[in-house]
Amino acid sequence: MQLLELQHLKKYFASQKAVDDISLSIGKGSIFGMLGPNGAGKTTLLRMITGIFYPDSGQVIFDGKPFDPTEDFMSIGYMPEERGLYKKMKIGEQAVYLAKLKGLSSAEATRRVKEWFVKFEMQSWWNKKVEDLSKGMQQKLQFVTTVLHEPKLIILDEPFSGLDPVNANLIKDEIFDLAKKGSTIIFSTHRMEQVEEICDHIVLINKGQKILDGSVQQVKQDFKENIYQLGAQVLPEHLMTHIFEVVKHDRNQLKIRLQEDTTPNQVLSYFINQGVAIHSFNELLPSLNEIFIRLVEGTANARQFQNQ
Repeated sequence: MQLLELQHLKKYFASQKAVDDISLSIGKGSIFGMLGPNGAGKTTLLRMITGIFYPDSGQVIFDGKPFDPTEDFMSIGYMPEERGLYKKMKIGEQAVYLAKLKGLSSAEATRRVKEWFVKFEMQSWWNKKVEDLSKGMQQKLQFVTTVLHEPKLIILDEPFSGLDPVNANLIKDEIFDLAKKGSTIIFSTHRMEQVEEICDHIVLINKGQKILDGSVQQVKQDFKENIYQLGAQVLPEHLMTHIFEVVKHDRNQLKIRLQEDTTPNQVLSYFINQGVAIHSFNELLPSLNEIFIRLVEGTANARQFQNQ
């Protein structure tokens, strides 16, 4: 079931098409990666989803009905890339205040903030000011204030910026836990390795347009190039075969591209017949980073050709 549907969204600034006819659906409980280079239109799209910007045309459907910022505001948690904390305000007081803005009573807000502060080992920060925190500590506080009202939709724009590996893993574990509990998460970043590790679905945006949309595994399958890696105790120096092309050849490892009609079993049979002791054989799927670069460069080249 879909929590969010974007229908032909467009947004222009002067003559620039920041978002150019984007449609997509995001299922309940999914972790959805929104990818794209700087200036691709991701932030503009997120601001239309949250009601900060109104689309010039198109519609946002939230939980089965047209998005209403006044009603649906309480159901969304948004952590923007440009952080929005009050520098002079004490941390505990600020977290409670922001929770009350999301509809929690003073008592419930205080209870949840204390619970999250214990979970993130932030109890000693209660009376500190935001300006006294490191960037990473501010990031943890921003995450807590984004999710503590238990929103249906959580939007995280570059949530790991400034975090050390330990705290990045802490946030990552909470993202998985929130999704298991039913929250839908939009994760916007240009860090492909994070998306590959966290997200189950992705959309790739470039120059305001959607150029890819699907599950992470299906996208990788769609862009695979029939390349396999074989490990063995010792590999023959010379390989004469019509069933695969050698991409890289080392003493104990071989990277090959199978011919169109070749099956992995045929390759294994070939090496077994050669007396090779195989200890590993696996298909190499492209990384999201490789797919991203290929598509973005391909889009740029296509546009350049069209303009000639």
